[in-house]
Amino acid sequence: MQGLLIAFEGLDQSGKQTQAELLRDRLKQGGRKARLVSFPDYGTSIGEEIARALAGEREYGPDVMQLLYVANRYERKDDLNRWLDGGLILVCDRYTASSVAYGEAFGLDPSWLTDMQKFLPPAALTVMLDVAPDTAVQRKAVDRDRYERDLALLARVRDSYKRQAEQEGWVVLDGERVKTAIADDVFSAVASRLGLL
Repeated sequence: MQGLLIAFEGLDQSGKQTQAELLRDRLKQGGRKARLVSFPDYGTSIGEEIARALAGEREYGPDVMQLLYVANRYERKDDLNRWLDGGLILVCDRYTASSVAYGEAFGLDPSWLTDMQKFLPPAALTVMLDVAPDTAVQRKAVDRDRYERDLALLARVRDSYKRQAEQEGWVVLDGERVKTAIADDVFSAVASRLGLL
């Protein structure tokens, strides 16, 4: 059986990692082979460069940052394809829509950002966990990176996500609720959309 890629998107602190882990665990408990993948992947050479830029050690323009993010996903393309070919359900904490959302928020062309990622395995379902920018900031009071400190930027990122979510293959969930309620909605969406009942 061919695998599936399920992507979680949304602002930082929207609960993506938590929900991705909960979904992976629930799929495994149901007898499915599932694996969690996170982007950026800081364990690669390009991922290390992204970490330096987010920490303020490098000065790159928005276009270069998005090229790095996209290249970071391409670094893992062979692994992603191998896992999918092996029948794994890949649960991604951030995927291609992040580059579109953050790039568009910085004034980059969303079609360019989408087009350069067309050779990556597509997501079968993208789950947007929607929270207000204020909520994202309140949930992380310390150690915020440069993006996490900019409320106006976060509002533009959220707008881009909402625009993208009008496409086929997306589901938008209220990320302001308790995590167990969100987890139940995530599993219901995955089960109904992807036939994993």
